[in-house]
Amino acid sequence: MSGLHNGRDVFEYALLKVVPRVERGEMINAGVIVYCRARRFVEARTHLDEARLLALDPSCDVEGVRAALAAVEGVCHGGAAAGQAAGDDAGRRFRWLIAPRSTIVQPGPVHTGLTDDPSAEAKRLLDLLVR
Repeated sequence: MSGLHNGRDVFEYALLKVVPRVERGEMINAGVIVYCRARRFVEARTHLDEARLLALDPSCDVEGVRAALAAVEGVCHGGAAAGQAAGDDAGRRFRWLIAPRSTIVQPGPVHTGLTDDPSAEAKRLLDLLVR
């Protein structure tokens, strides 16, 4: 798809945070969701630092957190993995994923930038902000 566009397109992204005990307000970054409207692109990349998570809350349900992060990735991929969002376009899936929620995995605020490769941007942001 990179050959179809010359130049850079606006993209939006939000961090995925894991907040094991909401009352304490402590969190770790565990992923990033990148959306580029011009390319009809949405992708989530995740990385869970289990040791950091357990340092915040030794009783945290690590497998539950992994499942929640995998579900976000599934919604981004679309198809059967997206469940009810399967028929939605990339923008609707992104907006649904960034809606505030009071679960253990929460989206952060949305930021914007310019990119000529949204997938590479997702990797760059994961390495910069999560790993």
